[in-house]
Amino acid sequence: MYQEERLAAILDNLQKARSLSVADICRLYGVSRDTARRDIVKLTEQGAAIRTHGGIALPDIKNQILAYRERLQAYSEEKIQIGAKALSLIKDNGCYFFNASTTISCMVRQMKVSANIFTQSLDVAELLSGDAQSSVHLFGGTFHQRNRFFFSVDSIKQIERIHFDAAFLGAAALTDDGIYYEDEEDALLSRIVSDRSDSTIILADHKKYEQMSRFKAFDWKAADILITDRQPPEKVDTAREMQGTNLLLAESDS
Repeated sequence: MYQEERLAAILDNLQKARSLSVADICRLYGVSRDTARRDIVKLTEQGAAIRTHGGIALPDIKNQILAYRERLQAYSEEKIQIGAKALSLIKDNGCYFFNASTTISCMVRQMKVSANIFTQSLDVAELLSGDAQSSVHLFGGTFHQRNRFFFSVDSIKQIERIHFDAAFLGAAALTDDGIYYEDEEDALLSRIVSDRSDSTIILADHKKYEQMSRFKAFDWKAADILITDRQPPEKVDTAREMQGTNLLLAESDS
């Protein structure tokens, strides 16, 4: 297959999958990683795709950011305070993982330090794209539109080769049983990232105590710090304390 034919075929697959990794292109078209990378360069130069960490994605995904920026204006005071509290734990030149979460995004909006950031979140990557201080690495894969993150087996393999100073993770639900997520892929990724990090830091407002979610990422013993705006309910707080998770309360200035 000539390159132009292959590029057309890659674009056809990209329309269906929304994103492709280098490994996907190698597998689908029987080419080497060097050839796959040359194809990616060609497609991005033509404006037909955008680069992600380890692959490509459709450029029209970026247009969804406009609606997201409007949602940022509606952030609660609690999430703003939680994000500000978390910033004290981010050091210059550190290596961190940020997951897909509105509270994490709120933290990112306030960030002013130079760091190496890895993420699967489209929104986090976009928020940091204009930050000349930080190095941003976006993992590719299939795009999950509801919670706006990418996931692929190839990304998991990449994460397993990286050591993070800390993982900053939002959550869908906090219970006495542990930390839960809406998506199985998000729970799996959070668990692996936590294993690869010196410190796991959970950012969540008090509403997460009231939520139910299907997929458990890990027990409280895997979390080093919980940053929230209110003291957890007794059952959750007892489990957190017994399993050694420190509590940081982000109190409102008002």
